[in-house]
Amino acid sequence: MKQGIHPGYHPVVFQDSATGDAFLTRSTMTSDRTIEWSDGNTYPLVLVDVSAWSHPFWTGGRRIMDTAGQVEKFHRRYGRRK
Repeated sequence: MKQGIHPGYHPVVFQDSATGDAFLTRSTMTSDRTIEWSDGNTYPLVLVDVSAWSHPFWTGGRRIMDTAGQVEKFHRRYGRRK
């Protein structure tokens, strides 16, 4: 492996900006912000908009489409075929 061409791979804390939940993992991302983790070490902090704690699919907040209603709406708008 060539030296000096690969980005640094280090521990980083990702925090969900909607819920405040955070997790520590390894990444090549960097940040000017830092956070002190529960182990007493300071890590770079990366804020994310959506994570498993706030994503509608994982939280059960997703919308279920009423397909029967959509079909009826289509028939009202464009009519039925004979």
